[in-house]
Amino acid sequence: MAGALINVPASARRGEIIEIKTLVSHPMETGYRRTQYGTVVPRDIIRQFVCTYNGEQIFRAEFHPAIAANPFIAFTTVATESGTIAFLWTGDNGYAVAESVKISVA
Repeated sequence: MAGALINVPASARRGEIIEIKTLVSHPMETGYRRTQYGTVVPRDIIRQFVCTYNGEQIFRAEFHPAIAANPFIAFTTVATESGTIAFLWTGDNGYAVAESVKISVA
């Protein structure tokens, strides 16, 4: 199973803009590469990333074969209330990684 690194501030002030950074471990095979024997290496990519804040989607990205291995994503959102920020990566061959972090908003 792949691992994910997530960087979200543990606390923020209401209305503050916070930066969220994620890095997931995945080889991202395009399906175009060949082995030394000429056989095609099967496609295996992350196809989608979704981030929710207390159940409401705040960020979404769709990936294609041109994305590099171990995709790094950084984006911002506004801290509105304490709760959970959840992350879901899905892809080919049943790949799915879900993580979540808590944030305290004062």
